[in-house]
Formats: sequence, C-alpha cells, structure tokens
Amino acid sequence: MSRPANQTADITNVDLMHATTLRLLGRPAGSDGMAVLYGPSGFGKTQAATQAYLRHNGYFVRMSDQWTCKTFLQKILIEMDIQPEKTGAAMLDQVAQQLSASSRPLIIDEADYAADKPRLVQLIRDIHDNSYKASIILVGEEALPQKLAKWERFHSRVLDWVPAQPVSLDDARKLVPIYSEDMPVADDLLQLLVDEARGSVRRVGNNLNLIREEGLSEGWDVATLANWGNRTLYTGKAPTRRLP
Repeated sequence: MSRPANQTADITNVDLMHATTLRLLGRPAGSDGMAVLYGPSGFGKTQAATQAYLRHNGYFVRMSDQWTCKTFLQKILIEMDIQPEKTGAAMLDQVAQQLSASSRPLIIDEADYAADKPRLVQLIRDIHDNSYKASIILVGEEALPQKLAKWERFHSRVLDWVPAQPVSLDDARKLVPIYSEDMPVADDLLQLLVDEARGSVRRVGNNLNLIREEGLSEGWDVATLANWGNRTLYTGKAPTRRLP
C-alpha cells in the first residue's frame, strides 16, 4: 500500500498514540504488547496512527473487508519489504521474526474488519505470541473493544485500551496552519467550529477550509466570529430537501 501522508498536527490523539507506542516499546520482556486506539469516525485516529508510524519507524497496514488471512500476511510482508513465502504458516513466521528482529511497532488501521472475523483475530494473536516483544496497535471505531471482548485469549493480551478524545480548542488552533495557513482564524470562531464538530477533527478541518476560502474571497485579515456572521458551517448532517 502507499505510505500515509505526513501533514498532521500534534493534536491530543496524536500525543495519546505516541505515548501508547512508547509504553509498548518500553515494556519489560514477557509483558503483553498489544494496544487498541478506538473512537468515533472523524476523531483523527488515522492521523494519530500515521504520526506514530512515522515517529517510530513502524509498519502500517490499513485493513479491508475483503482481506483474508493470507492477504493480511502478504500486505504486512510487503510493508516490511520482505518477499512473502507461499504458505500461511511460513508467512506468519516471517512476520513474527521481522517484528522480533526490528523492534518496530505494527499498526493495524481499520481493525474492525479483523474483529468481525475469528480467524483474523486469532492470526493477530498468533503474530503477537510468536514474536519476541512485538508491539501491535489496533486502530478502529468506538465498538472495537466490545467486538474484541468476544475473544478472551486476545482481549487479555491488550495492555492499553486508549479512547480517542474529541477535538478541543487547542487542537483546532494546531489545525489552522494546515488547513488555513494564509487566513488566520480567531479563537471565538475556532470555538464555534469545535462546538459544531461534535468531537470530529475532520469536521474542524473541513470548516477551516471553508473559512479560508470565504476569508480570502472577502479580503479578511483575520476570520472572526463577527465577520463570519450567520454563514453556514459543515456539520456532517444530511441535508433535508423541502418539496413544494
């Protein structure tokens, strides 16, 4: 797969993911080495996973509903720049050996797709158990812990359950240089974005793009709540159509 992009602000969930990765990598030998970052869509979990991957020189795979166990192992080995063997057992050994030798974390995004398939859940546990001090982080939606709770032998190996946090005003300030670099945004308008975002980093980013375009068009020096007025913000709600 193509590697994730690097334009990410150090928002709260990025810091949480960084701290979680450090804890896994620094744990004593013999301790369990899996963690789960979970939360609603739009909370910036993939951004956080991307930054952890970049900071810690990790291995990153984003799962698909169509993946089989064989596909999963092949994708990890391609990410590791290793030619996959032909059998699943041999590929499992390759992945486990590389994680042991490299001490690099394996980050699995969209892990809900694995949690719905018993064989994939078992395979991830096998990778963990067959590696020396492997650090594996699963990233998924809010219900991921409940899905994994069905598999006690997996669930009991999770060292950290990390709930993604809703976007804050401080996070919004850090997003301005990425989404609205040439249009400063005042705190009063940023607070409105946070209030309307319902926790979503993505919605704040979309609205900063919207504000930037409007501000440049109108010739504002700074985008404020006063000059934004009653203009519409992106809320993520489906529009309703009024029929005559």
